[in-house]
Amino acid sequence: MNQLEQSSCCSVSRSEGGGLQAVSMTGLGNKQDPLQGMIALPGGTFLMGSSSEEGFKQDGEGPVRNVSIAPFLVDPCTVTNEQFAEFVQATGYVSDAERFGWSFVFHLFASPETIRSVTQRVDGASWWLVVEGASWDKPEGPDSSIADRLDHPVVHVSWNDANAYCRWAGKRLLSEAEWEYAARGGLIQKRYPWGDLLKPDGRHVCNIWQGKFPDKSNKTDSCGGTSAARSFPPNGYGLYNVSGNVWEWCSDWFHPEAYQFDTPDNPKGPAAGTSKVIRGGSYLCHRSYCNRYRVAARSSNTPDSTTGHMGFRCAADA
Repeated sequence: MNQLEQSSCCSVSRSEGGGLQAVSMTGLGNKQDPLQGMIALPGGTFLMGSSSEEGFKQDGEGPVRNVSIAPFLVDPCTVTNEQFAEFVQATGYVSDAERFGWSFVFHLFASPETIRSVTQRVDGASWWLVVEGASWDKPEGPDSSIADRLDHPVVHVSWNDANAYCRWAGKRLLSEAEWEYAARGGLIQKRYPWGDLLKPDGRHVCNIWQGKFPDKSNKTDSCGGTSAARSFPPNGYGLYNVSGNVWEWCSDWFHPEAYQFDTPDNPKGPAAGTSKVIRGGSYLCHRSYCNRYRVAARSSNTPDSTTGHMGFRCAADA
């Protein structure tokens, strides 16, 4: 079993040891227009980052700076279980979770039988179980299925898996700067994609943890897991669930002072690193310990790591 690490309060990683595998592009033959349905964003200059005291210094959210982005295309939703299944069927792709034989599952979602078989939890984050047989199509372990969640974001996908899907689909991952530009939806320096109030009109408009983390979820108000990829109101650019639901992989290597490596025009992050950027937070984020569902918040994980709350969204050059 690989070494387990807690890279942040809500992100866990395995030691690096994955790798890229060749992916057949034959799946593109079934797509008349792989870019159909994508949102065209005009690009331009925006204020990236945050100087808020809500942020985590180790994450490097600041300083606020002017960043210019070229026009690009972005999917309105994260990639779904149904879409990833199409990719696997077309290519025979084997995900990192399947190759390693295990993935991280949140403790409340595993069945009693699965919990009895668990021999490892994560130090400092015991709510994460190391579940043998957990993968994108068996998200809580061998006795689970995605049959009733085909329109939900695919999870238990590594950065390697996300990148492979994008190449097959004729797309790519967003850069971190593109992700924040798109997630802001045209708003300037707001805390969330919809404004500064977490609950406008007293209602949640994103899928984050409600209740007492990590042992009690108020399922009358929240989803208690992933929600459909196209749920809750979209932001000003038409993107769904850029706050909460699932973390989204970006193309950049992570560094807490990434801005030092970049020009202000179309920044791509450091040239190398050990972890990739993830953005947006997930259904496990809660203000009591991890308010990384704010639009400027950032975190990271190793490219071969897989969990039940990490997915991805695709982009393409305009």
